Amino acid sequence: MFACASRRAVGCAEGRLFSTSVIRNADFTHAVVGGGVVGLAIARKLQARDGASTVLVEKHGTVGTETSSRNSEVIHAGLYYGETSLKTKLCLRGKEMMYELCRKNDIPHMNCGKWIVAQDEQQMEALEKVHSFASTIGVPTHFVSSEEAKQREPDVRAEAGVLESTSTGIVDSHSLMQYLEGDFEESGGMCAFNAEVTAVEPIQSGSGGWKITTVSGGEESSITAETLINSAGLAAIPISNMILPSDRHLKPYYAKGSYFSYSLSRPKPSILVYPAPIPGHGGLGTHLTLDMAGRIRFGPDVEWVDDPMDLRVNDKNLTTAIDDIQSYLPGIDRDAIGLDYAGIRPKLGKMGAVASGKGFQDFYIKTEEGFENFVNLLGIESPGLTSSLAIAEMVERLLYK
Repeated sequence: MFACASRRAVGCAEGRLFSTSVIRNADFTHAVVGGGVVGLAIARKLQARDGASTVLVEKHGTVGTETSSRNSEVIHAGLYYGETSLKTKLCLRGKEMMYELCRKNDIPHMNCGKWIVAQDEQQMEALEKVHSFASTIGVPTHFVSSEEAKQREPDVRAEAGVLESTSTGIVDSHSLMQYLEGDFEESGGMCAFNAEVTAVEPIQSGSGGWKITTVSGGEESSITAETLINSAGLAAIPISNMILPSDRHLKPYYAKGSYFSYSLSRPKPSILVYPAPIPGHGGLGTHLTLDMAGRIRFGPDVEWVDDPMDLRVNDKNLTTAIDDIQSYLPGIDRDAIGLDYAGIRPKLGKMGAVASGKGFQDFYIKTEEGFENFVNLLGIESPGLTSSLAIAEMVERLLYK
């Protein structure tokens, strides 16, 4: 029996058939593999279509337990990813959709803004480039004078300059995912938890649908779906490799980022603070973010790991991280900074996070040659949370051109 019970321990939908062999009529119109924020957004979008029956297949017992809940929870402005990239296009669209969804449905969020700070001339040049790029894509940014910066955030050091991004914000990712899950299920979608995908078989190269085999509690079972969306995050490349021929297989890379807590009440900026971007770096530097309660946290650092489930918070970069933090927040008590949590970002290579560096990797969101009714999403990392609703729109367009 396919593991289709939802988190509320509801059994299979009455009358729904699950089979270990291919059936003439598919069990579902859509199967979305991966219950992170992007998979949830896609499943919700597809379930809204007339006559849709969508199943969200998730190997864990609840949604969003991996990358989606282990990040900075930032609504990104779209400043770093180059003019023509999917990351920029989807971040810009997704940001507006995110704010609108949160406002309409009382999802906790805050349009708090962000400062990018420079300590020397070279870093100031990087800020100038960010500002120039922002103007070309219509993202509001402006430089803050030294006097204003000291008045607004006296604890923040910015020796050479401050660039403010007013459309940056934060969102409670857990509340967002709870809303997406609830809306999806209320419209008739089904969540299949504790169902790890072990095999995927295209029926007539996908023109006849897809057979998805899962294991749950040692029991193997299968379903069929007319369309398949691989949005499995950290497991997306292994699942893609189940489907594509060997000459199109990819190697997954995993960038672990550790986050750091701060136990004192001061200093306490009221805005996000990022260092100037470093070309070729795997992240955006050890930045200061806020949660919805106003608590500050720092991170992430970047550590390349082989195991996507290695969520141990690593202290080997703690001293370096504190040095980085103290460059823009000199009044912190170093002893009050401690280990908090870690998250892992799926990567297609050891590439940079900003388009100004070498080896920038864009989102991979494609239909695949030789296969029908299939959308493959790989390397969906930051700004995936911000872009999630726009990614769902794109997937629907790819399926129904």
